[in-house]
Amino acid sequence: MPSLRLIDGRASAGESDPPSAFDVPLDDASLDSPSEAEALDAYSRAVSGVAERLAPSVASLRVQRRTRRGRVLAGAGSGVVLTHDGFILTSAHVVEGADAGGSARFTDGRDLRFTVTGSDSLSDLAVLRAEGAELTPAELGDAERLHVGQLVVAIGNPNGFEGSVTAGVVSALGRALPARARGAVRVIDNVIQTDAALNPGNSGGALADSRGRVVGVNTAVAGVGLGLAVPVSATTQRIIAALISEGRVRRAYLGIAGGPRPLPPRARAATGAERGVEVVEVLAGSPAERAGLRVGDVIFELDGIAIESATDLQRLMVAERIGSATAARLVRDGTALELRIVPAELEI
Repeated sequence: MPSLRLIDGRASAGESDPPSAFDVPLDDASLDSPSEAEALDAYSRAVSGVAERLAPSVASLRVQRRTRRGRVLAGAGSGVVLTHDGFILTSAHVVEGADAGGSARFTDGRDLRFTVTGSDSLSDLAVLRAEGAELTPAELGDAERLHVGQLVVAIGNPNGFEGSVTAGVVSALGRALPARARGAVRVIDNVIQTDAALNPGNSGGALADSRGRVVGVNTAVAGVGLGLAVPVSATTQRIIAALISEGRVRRAYLGIAGGPRPLPPRARAATGAERGVEVVEVLAGSPAERAGLRVGDVIFELDGIAIESATDLQRLMVAERIGSATAARLVRDGTALELRIVPAELEI
């Protein structure tokens, strides 16, 4: 029976026992530390890859406002670079009251002054313009392609810690987030819910998919492990374009408040519609009042498009409808009828 021995890379004189699986010299290459790539698992590689790709495109924002004593710090947040020449996307609430602009700091150490190009509280999006050029724009993705459980990475400036990266999954899709601007109230729909850790200062930062494409703009912390992000979609990109070109977003409005309601059986048979929006309030002097809409009416179609919820109605109130006659089909006292409504511009 062979005796136990220390493995020091040298064979004993006259030793004839076959080598064991542990008879490996200490200086053998197989004991060298594994490469960094080998040490990282797939999840870590994905997160670190997104961070490496996207971090140069995320800015730490310091927002300022004017007072009698000069410029003072009014808040902080994050922003995502849209173009090489300095346009940056952020949350509207981050730059609220930023009449003096502010500064955007990047991971390469640059600290650039910015001004607010346009802000839209009803979508909680804003566009800034930073001085200087040669910025690294992020690639925008499409939140419509997200799936629950999909990996997402948040990059921002939580609590002043620049370039912080957290990761999680898409916890839910299709959430609704109310947004207010003076007397106007709208709903930001299709909001992304994630468990990636978000904290104050993450607002305006990037929520990215595993390929580093920005699919959301972090906007709110609803609780521990419960973050919300405005989706990047075709609608979002139209808003961004309007903020860059006009500095604001124009919207139409009818001047009603309402909620979903099933149509009565007879009306369903006559119209082929199942549900509509019941009018519970008509604002004085509004397009709805001028058109003759009444409390109790149930709108089920607008210009041939089915309406089943207030969100459906809201989506149709785009700038192109301002001043254009719109055919509204509705049920009143069990009878289907049609009214012509001319939406006006929503003033905020």
